[in-house]
Amino acid sequence: MIRAAWRLSKGYRLRPWASPYLKWRIETWSGMDAEKITPREFVDFVWQHRVDLMRYLRWAERRGG
Repeated sequence: MIRAAWRLSKGYRLRPWASPYLKWRIETWSGMDAEKITPREFVDFVWQHRVDLMRYLRWAERRGG
């Protein structure tokens, strides 16, 4: 899972809330406007959906090799 998280946050590892890819994933999942996601909203979203996100990272790890 850590490998998948590392790969998905490439270029934005110290500030994942700025990643266009991660913002797009949140937008498609939650309906939040990606352009308006603040760092606080990003952290809140990750905390509230941590179980689902861990499941997604396990899936991404299996798919990404």
